[in-house]
Amino acid sequence: MADTSAYVPPVDDYAFLFAEAFGEDVVARATGGALSAEDAVDALAAAGELASEVLAPLNMSGDREGVTVIDGQAKTPAGFPEAYRAVVEAGWITAEAPESAGGDGLPALVQAGLGEMWNAANTSFALCSALTTGAIHALDAYASDELREQYLTKLVSGEWTGTMNLTEPQAGTDLGAIRTMATPNDDGTWSLKGQKIFITWGDHDVADNIVHLVLARTPDAPAGAKGISLFVAPKFLPDASGAPGERNAITTVSVEHKLGIHGSPTCVLDYDGATGFLVGELHGGLAGMFVMMNSARVGMGLQATGISDRAYQRSRAYAEERMQGSVLDRPDGTPIAEHPDVRRLLLSMSSEISAMRALGVYVGDLFDRAEDADGIRLAELFVPIFKGWTTEEALRITSDAIQVHGGMGFIEESGAPQHYRDARIMPIYEGTTAIQSNDLIGRKVIRDGGATVARVLDEVAEATAALEGLDHPVAARTAERLERARVAAEAATAQLIAFGMTRDAYAVSVPYLMLLGFVAGGLMHARMLAATLAHETQTDADARRIRDADAYGAHHLSRVAGLADVVAAGEIG
Repeated sequence: MADTSAYVPPVDDYAFLFAEAFGEDVVARATGGALSAEDAVDALAAAGELASEVLAPLNMSGDREGVTVIDGQAKTPAGFPEAYRAVVEAGWITAEAPESAGGDGLPALVQAGLGEMWNAANTSFALCSALTTGAIHALDAYASDELREQYLTKLVSGEWTGTMNLTEPQAGTDLGAIRTMATPNDDGTWSLKGQKIFITWGDHDVADNIVHLVLARTPDAPAGAKGISLFVAPKFLPDASGAPGERNAITTVSVEHKLGIHGSPTCVLDYDGATGFLVGELHGGLAGMFVMMNSARVGMGLQATGISDRAYQRSRAYAEERMQGSVLDRPDGTPIAEHPDVRRLLLSMSSEISAMRALGVYVGDLFDRAEDADGIRLAELFVPIFKGWTTEEALRITSDAIQVHGGMGFIEESGAPQHYRDARIMPIYEGTTAIQSNDLIGRKVIRDGGATVARVLDEVAEATAALEGLDHPVAARTAERLERARVAAEAATAQLIAFGMTRDAYAVSVPYLMLLGFVAGGLMHARMLAATLAHETQTDADARRIRDADAYGAHHLSRVAGLADVVAAGEIG
């Protein structure tokens, strides 16, 4: 049988998205012509080669070996340090860092492709650079010149890695309950004391130093979240030359024993008088951390897309070779991929992954183009939708991948269970789906009376009208299904606004988020379908995109009406 563990980067799909799906070369538009879609595709092809040849082969071995702590030092799985050096030497950390921080500033829509491929190849490994990217954004926004020179430059080069330290045993979602204390020293530094848990890549052996961004409160600070400040606390304090020197008073107590992402060191860190440096304004810590969290939340959507596609590729390869039973209306020797229900599962998976991938590019493009308040509001509307919808659906996709394998899907050696286990954390970390949906309805829908959502639904109406003008049965079916979904979304939004800031609204905020996610996916398919049908001759890739659009409409847009009914019901009991 073929090697079902091999990873094929979806470079051609990104070429289509960059150059055609949105009506123009969106890369050229985002960069003022400095880069073209062709340039971006060349970059993704190079990254895809590294992902498939270096990172992907370490995915299963990293899961099996996991992370250990030896003499207070976390040790990553075999091959991880060498792989990290390969990523740094190829310039990928610098490429994704903004120009204002000293990086190359690749557009966010191009970074969407990179994020998917890194995570598809090796989710545990990819979390390291994802956290570093978030730290870069936070320091770029709020760090002093001295901190930028000392720490930001090393993060951008990839020499050092970054983390964010929020969670404590008693303070998960409620950051106002943080007890870690920062006491001022005579030299302008701060002494940090407390314990942090669930710190992703909180300790490791792949880089020379780790730059922790730590939330803590200060003496006499206001109660709750308003009294939290942000600090840089490196694992090793830089010496006079800027190189890692004395070990800071940060102890790696243990690594968490997790359901998945075993290759990612998730640490318990103890701060016992560790030296820290204030970032930004005193008691302004949440502003800096939210910069990092927003970056991470979009990254989780890309992670969900990547792990979903890896699970799909594995299950499709298995199904295309596995023989089991006679296949209805097919000749003897037909593999299980042609069983009607297996084919249904594969089509459902493929169609949703296509929508997720396109939405990642769309969201990246919104941020690339956000120059005024309206543009920023539209881009930020999609942060909770993209994070929440994709991560929840990744659980279904990776579960369906196990189902395609049948009994073998329950066996670890098949590789299918790892994707499901790895994906299970995604709707939880960087804010649970309920945290995303509460943000969505409270800050981004009810607050502006649904005006920003209305802009999105206007785009849906325009895309629907474009499909109605095409003489093709799938275009007609997609237009009809998308229009029904749009009408249901309008009704659900009106009902949510009528609820106001009440328990009824918050009780159905997750269903409402999922509803908008499915509608956004439908919009993506409408755009892709229109671009595909504009081709004079249809390729195999075109046939797949047409089939995906049809399957998405039947299997996923159809869920919008039911979710609208859930929203209308409010809280039960």
